[in-house]
Amino acid sequence: MIKVDVSVFIQIANFLFLVWAMNVVLYKPIRKMLLQRKERINTLAQNIENYEKEAKEKDDAYASGIKDARIEGQREKEILLLSAQNMEKQLIEKINKKAQEDLVQMRDKITKDAENVRTSLQNEVDAFAAAIGQKILGRVV
Repeated sequence: MIKVDVSVFIQIANFLFLVWAMNVVLYKPIRKMLLQRKERINTLAQNIENYEKEAKEKDDAYASGIKDARIEGQREKEILLLSAQNMEKQLIEKINKKAQEDLVQMRDKITKDAENVRTSLQNEVDAFAAAIGQKILGRVV
């Protein structure tokens, strides 16, 4: 049979003391470090989420800025194209006007030159006709 004597109570006290000592020496510090680690991980996770949000906001702002810049660039391009087209029309009109003036001057000059040539040829034809008539007839006509 089992005899219950003082040694059982000493063993129970020893067991309780060891549980208390291990709790103070091992379990509490380990639990404390685990809690600190969990807090640090949560803080880091929160920081990561904040950085991701900031990065997304910056990326959206960057994309929006690029889109706005492209739209503004397209507007400026259209304005420059319209300005260039207007300048082109003005230059073409100026060149056409100059060409028309030059054409009128050339026609007038050609007409004058043709008239001068016609009168000089008429004079020469008359002189040749008189010379031919004189040779054929043998006398001065």
